[in-house]
This record gives sequence, structure tokens and C-alpha cells, in this order.
Amino acid sequence: MGYLIGVTGLWAFSFSLIGVYLSGQVDSYFAVLVRIVLATLLFLPFLRPRRLPGRQKLALMGIGAIQLGLMYIFFYQSFLLLSVPEVLLFTIFTPLYVTLLDDALARRFSPFYLVTAAIAVLGAAVIRYDGVDSGFWLGFLVVQGANLCFAFGQVAYRHLAPHLPDDLPRHGAFGWFYLGALALVVLAFLLFGNAERLPTTTLHWGVLAWLGLVASGLGYFLWNQGATRVDAGALAIMNNALIPAGLLVNLLIWNHEADLTRLVLGGAIIVASLLVNEWWVRRRSLAARA
Repeated sequence: MGYLIGVTGLWAFSFSLIGVYLSGQVDSYFAVLVRIVLATLLFLPFLRPRRLPGRQKLALMGIGAIQLGLMYIFFYQSFLLLSVPEVLLFTIFTPLYVTLLDDALARRFSPFYLVTAAIAVLGAAVIRYDGVDSGFWLGFLVVQGANLCFAFGQVAYRHLAPHLPDDLPRHGAFGWFYLGALALVVLAFLLFGNAERLPTTTLHWGVLAWLGLVASGLGYFLWNQGATRVDAGALAIMNNALIPAGLLVNLLIWNHEADLTRLVLGGAIIVASLLVNEWWVRRRSLAARA
């Protein structure tokens, strides 16, 4: 749990740093590329290629490509469509996706999750009830793409980690995670990147260095290690602990003039959807034990 709490503190600043200093100023694909290059370089010296079977290397690369590479592509695009508080609030769906993916692996499905999702969508509408447009809903969907990628990575790594060699330190294998993400984002930048919108100030490069080495490099390694040491319920709760932490940082430092009434009301509805979902999960768990 200590890993998850520590990373939550690190990531609370990442949303605002991206939204304030990078979004609309630096090409999003290049920003993602720099972050993952730096994270890869951080773990490359620890890589032990001969001590990990080929299938596990490919599995780690696939997880990294989705949880980090594809997630970041969605994530950065969302800041072009939504405000920082909105992006933060819409990440509240991640625990729901974690639960659904776990159900999928166990070959279960509950239609009740569709009800809780509908409640959360209502909360999203409240936040922008006088300004809901196609761009807003597109941003909402883009954030959900990021949420799904992040949820998939957590679930997949939790299932893979017990099968990694016991005598191989986890940081000695995690470089493959970043190499998989790097392969994807290099292709994405070559296909969609804008070379005319590269960083132009020391501040841009400083923010990217922090995000790459600390938030991405140390952050994702520690988060995924923490995810293997807690139960699914604790992991779901910590996924949403980032929301109040990130909102507090953004509102206190960068966004003093936000419409707090709508933000709180819409956020409360979204939180209510999560609480209803967790109540249902607990009820189903108790019924299964009876």
C-alpha cells in the first residue's frame, strides 16, 4: 500500500503539469515519446535479457505498450478537449474497468455495471450542463480509452508477476515493459506527430524530464509492484485516491476560478456511481460465500 500511496502523491501533480505547461504547446505524441524514452533509459541498465523467457518478455512488452504507450496517447489527447479537473473526474471509471476485466478473466459478467456507468455519465453531463458539445463527449470517450488501457495493464501485470522468475529482481525485468511502450509510441510519433511543435523552453524540457524519469519511470514501476501486493478492492480504492489529490493540487495552485459548484455536484454523482458499484460487488461477494 505504501507504494500506491507514494505514487498517488507523485501523480497528483502530473495532471496539472501536463494541462498547464504542455497541452497545446508541445506536440502530444512527442511529449509521450520523450517520457517513455527517459523511463526506458532509467531501467535499461538493470535489464537481464538472458534471465527471462521469450514469452514473458513479449508479455511485459505488450502490457507496457497498452498500459503506458497507448494510455498516454489517449491521455494527452484528452487535455486538448477537457480541463484538468474534468480529466481527473473522468478517471473515476478505472476501478469499474478493473472489476470488469477481472470478471472477464473469471468468465463472469454483471449487467448491473451498465447501470452504474449510466449514473456516472449523468454526473459528467452535470459538470458541463450549459456547455456540453461534441468536443466534450469526445474528450470523455478519450479519457475512457486511457482508463481502459491503465486498468488492463494493472490486471495483466498482477496475473503475470507471480510467474516471473523468483531469482530475478523485478526492476531487472521491468525494462521490457518500457521497451514495449517505446516501440508503440515511436510508430505513433512517426505517423501522427508534429515536428513543428517541439519543446521551445527550458520549462518544457524540465517538465518532460520530471514526468519521464519520476512520474513514468519510478511511478509505473512502483505502482505495478504495489498492485501485486494488495487485494483487488484496495487497488480499486487507490485508483480513485488520485482524483481528490489531483483536484486539490490543480484547484489550489493553478485553477482558482473553477466553477466549484458544478464540479462538486457532478463529481459527487460520479462518486455515487462508484459507491453503488462497490456496494454491488460486496453484496455479490457475500452472497457467493453464503
